[in-house]
Amino acid sequence: MKCWLNILFFMAFGMLLGACHHQKASDAESQNHDLDAIRQKGKLVALTDYNSISYFTYRGTPMGYQYELLQNLASKLGLKLELEVSNNLERDFDDLANHKVDLLAINLTVTAERQKMMSFTQPIMETRQVLVQLSERQRRRNNPDYDGSKQIKSTLDMAGKTIHVVKNSAFAERLRNIESEIGDSIDIVEVENIDSEQLIEQVAHGEIDYCVTDEPVAMINQTYYPALDISVAVSFPQNMAWAVSLDNPQLLEAVNNWISETKGSAFHRVLYKKYFKDPKTLTRAQSPYLSFKGGSISVYDDAIKKYSKIIDWDWRLLAAVIYQESRFKVDARSWCGAYGLMQLMPETAAKYGIDSTSSAEANIKAGVKYLKWIDKQLIDSVADKNERIKFVLASYNIGLGHILDARRVARANGANPDVWDDGVDFYLLHKSEALYYDPELVRSGYCRGDETYNFVREIMERYRIYTTLIK
Repeated sequence: MKCWLNILFFMAFGMLLGACHHQKASDAESQNHDLDAIRQKGKLVALTDYNSISYFTYRGTPMGYQYELLQNLASKLGLKLELEVSNNLERDFDDLANHKVDLLAINLTVTAERQKMMSFTQPIMETRQVLVQLSERQRRRNNPDYDGSKQIKSTLDMAGKTIHVVKNSAFAERLRNIESEIGDSIDIVEVENIDSEQLIEQVAHGEIDYCVTDEPVAMINQTYYPALDISVAVSFPQNMAWAVSLDNPQLLEAVNNWISETKGSAFHRVLYKKYFKDPKTLTRAQSPYLSFKGGSISVYDDAIKKYSKIIDWDWRLLAAVIYQESRFKVDARSWCGAYGLMQLMPETAAKYGIDSTSSAEANIKAGVKYLKWIDKQLIDSVADKNERIKFVLASYNIGLGHILDARRVARANGANPDVWDDGVDFYLLHKSEALYYDPELVRSGYCRGDETYNFVREIMERYRIYTTLIK
């Protein structure tokens, strides 16, 4: 009997161990956030900072050195890019650790302390830290009695000075090292919820005396504020890198492979010149249509804000529509005869009392009235306003009849006809295929749904970008 009890005990113990092992494997699998899991999601969630180099909009177009690098990376990995924007390093590090984002695409200085929290990629670029202050000439213009005491000409002059930096940045760490090097104290003020470019602006306006930032950021901002002096380097050249979570070795390897292939390529040379060397950078930097500087999207912002009230849309959504249609080019014409900012067909334009000679504002007004008309046709059947917006956009692009067809096909196939994403959009793409085509349901005939499918997706993504960058 004792023998059988022992056998039963060990069998039960073995089953318990097996169950525990299975549970651990399941837990590990459920907690996997590496490249295989990212591929299953189909998207790379990356976070970058918002400034006049990394990510911004210019005349309505999303741009930025980090942004274009990330687009290239996502394309090479066969993934959709989902971009988050933040200028709070502490929160950024938390989001990476908690797997809210897959990749920090920020120029991070590699430090021993940070290496405990994240895995750094190969260097993306090389830079150095510089002090930002008003030039001596500007100080004398501001105060004819200026005695030169505020001017910092080397790190030795930093003793006793109050210098502002972004909290948790490598700049603060560098200043603490300088304190040791010069054997004197510096009043280091670490500021939360602010970025280097805002600190630079405060220096330019005389609100603070000094700040420290990366040289490329300082150089771009000197084009806004020529009175700045950025000649004092506070560090040797340093490698800047991106970062992934410590438990994402697959992603780290993939990004490093991409960096090795990209560095020195024609793509990278052109991109670097575009953002750091091209004379057009100066023109862009001084434009009110740079999101970081002026918060404007186009020269038509006032009219867009005015007429967006007709349909009760966020003006930035309407701006995204106009960008998609015409890139804000008032003389734009399509192959099929649509014209103007809103790319209205002649017969539609005539219904609203305009033609190709009408003003840009009149074209916007007519386009919005047409959007409003479409909205009224759908308001009773698609009650959710945010969902209805996508149906309105699709109808604006391809015609209301085709969208009603797609809704009927969706309903007939057991899908919700009031949901666009992964719903009616699918049936619009496929409504002309034999599997879904039914003459009683498809009353508006053949159409190529892929253009409209992309039209809606691109406008909604651009709108998301505008709401992030344009307040």
